[in-house]
Amino acid sequence: MNSFTMAARARTALKVAGRRCALNQRTAVRYGSSVAAKDLKKTPLYDYHVANGAKMVPFAGYHMPVQYNNLSLADSHTFTRTQASIFDVSHMVQHTLKGPDAAAFLEKVTPSDWKNQGLMQSKLTTFLWEGTGGIVDDSVITRIGEDEYYVVTNGACLEKDTKYLDEELGKFGGNVEWTRLDNSGLIALQGPKAAEILKEALASEVDLSKLYFGNAVYADLKLADGSKTHPVLISRGGYTGEDGFELSFNGKLYPAFETTTPIVESLMKIGGPERLQLSGLGARDSLRLEAGMCLYGHDLNDTITPVEGGLSWIIPKERRATGGFHGAEVILPQLTPKSKGGSGVEKRRVGFFVEGAPAREGAELQKDGEVVGTVTSGVPSPTLGKNIAMGYIKDGLHKSGTEVDVVVRGRKRKGTVAKMPFVQTRYWKGDA
Repeated sequence: MNSFTMAARARTALKVAGRRCALNQRTAVRYGSSVAAKDLKKTPLYDYHVANGAKMVPFAGYHMPVQYNNLSLADSHTFTRTQASIFDVSHMVQHTLKGPDAAAFLEKVTPSDWKNQGLMQSKLTTFLWEGTGGIVDDSVITRIGEDEYYVVTNGACLEKDTKYLDEELGKFGGNVEWTRLDNSGLIALQGPKAAEILKEALASEVDLSKLYFGNAVYADLKLADGSKTHPVLISRGGYTGEDGFELSFNGKLYPAFETTTPIVESLMKIGGPERLQLSGLGARDSLRLEAGMCLYGHDLNDTITPVEGGLSWIIPKERRATGGFHGAEVILPQLTPKSKGGSGVEKRRVGFFVEGAPAREGAELQKDGEVVGTVTSGVPSPTLGKNIAMGYIKDGLHKSGTEVDVVVRGRKRKGTVAKMPFVQTRYWKGDA
């Protein structure tokens, strides 16, 4: 029995509770949560979602909007690609790590360079398990002060991440203050019209043309009544592959449950329905997959290393030379293929085009009758008009153009390994 056959039988056990989702363009989106309905939390925008015709579903322990009555999933997806949409992502967990040893701690638990991180600059990283190099969670971290870092982690990993950080800080023993920003708000303004809408909403002097992808700034925003907000942390980036921004409302400093909705109302008024719409989890899932982005608990998990997950690029040259992070003894040898003296990897994360019916999570990949991989995410692509998927395949079969069989509902469909992103990203990196 090969490793992929064993993995196929065990994949149910590897899924993370609260993040199981499957996109069905013909009917609806199904989302699951391990939390009873009566115990689900509400984001600051819950009442606003309901008032605007949102279909609410359990997700990551929250009541979350999957779509709105005025747009289908495909229409919402396309609107984001051509205009702009607002997504409520307040289910994500926001933290700060502060103190003279904060950078050293982050360099212990992630493979990234934090001592040399630029002020008000962000990057993707992964928290790692000691000994195995498996991914605890993926995260975007921003240096917001000389010794302070703003951290965003996945909502479905709240309990695991909380235990992990608590235990790791205890073992580390340095001077680091960790604050989880509960009761905060977080929204994503995404799409080609996002910058012009935000520019009209700013009440502070900010040159958005020089706020590049991965940069952040504090700024005030205009409210509909003519007043302005408290300083909001605005980060250029997002989860759609489009230009856009994430706006954080710190519930520890300000009453986020009172301020998030007025800001969204103001943005919606400024944007107008021809430029700006509300969007939910359904379109967010298809947008991120077109952009080749991972969803933790599906495309990444505790058993997958950054190298296997196609995230070697998050490990800078300096950290490759010095190591010193959790799992370095496993991860660093994986960077070098077996043919060149390293350990290499047995599997790689790749994209696929799938003919016929769309492949969903768990679909087997076969080559000449042998199981060689598995699909971890799959949707019909509204932009391309094709079925796309992401998954893991045996090393050596990962090159673009390789043909495999994808088993969908017991039938073999033709699959072709494809480069990601499927749709070209449009992050703002300047005019050059």
